[in-house]
Amino acid sequence: MSKADKLGVSASFARAQPVGVSSRRAAIAEATGAPTSGVVPPSEVPIEALAHNPFNLREDLTDLDELAESLTVRGQLQPLAVATRMAFMEAHPGATDGLGRAPYVVIDGNRRLAAAHIAGLKTIQIHVNDALSASAADILESALIANVHRVDVAPMDQARALQELVDVHGSQAQVAKRIGKTAAWVSQRLTLLNLTPTLQEKVETGELKVEPARRIGRLPQEAQAAAADESLSTPNPPRQRTRPAPSTIKHGHPR
Repeated sequence: MSKADKLGVSASFARAQPVGVSSRRAAIAEATGAPTSGVVPPSEVPIEALAHNPFNLREDLTDLDELAESLTVRGQLQPLAVATRMAFMEAHPGATDGLGRAPYVVIDGNRRLAAAHIAGLKTIQIHVNDALSASAADILESALIANVHRVDVAPMDQARALQELVDVHGSQAQVAKRIGKTAAWVSQRLTLLNLTPTLQEKVETGELKVEPARRIGRLPQEAQAAAADESLSTPNPPRQRTRPAPSTIKHGHPR
């Protein structure tokens, strides 16, 4: 019985190693039955062949029932971006907990994968790109760039991911360049991490809105509670209606 059979990996995933595979990668393949980057991957795989990305910046996968219904009614409109288990293990030899036996790791599409499980899908379409998992920074960066314009990414999750990128690349300016944003944009979002743990929790629950939270994050922590209380107690000013400009048309008297 092969390693792949022992692990329950389909024969379509456990194929001969191509020429040019590193000795480390070949050893991992022998131990796990996972495919290497040199293997042309299938475009549709059983759903159990996919593991969630442990570096996914969304700590909470939200609104899954609605997405599951969409997958059921309309089908899958966009393939999941994944890396082979091989590439992930090579970049993260100590971070394999939670992968199970899955031969692929989702880089972008973790929410769709979770919804697909709810919808009871048996197979799912994928696009394999091992370059996305070349390093911890690349996985995190890919996930952040893919989600940075999405409204369902929690602000605190985004801030934490940005800080991890700063730790890797060394400066906010480098991170801004990597993700196509201004240094001011990155700095504004990182101010959320300066909040006290209590205020960060209020941001996560939505009690404290992001805009005032960023302003409060620039203050010393001992002054933040009072500033937050003031912000929370101040009612939002009502929108003022714009009065139409007086008509310049002179109406004549009816005849």
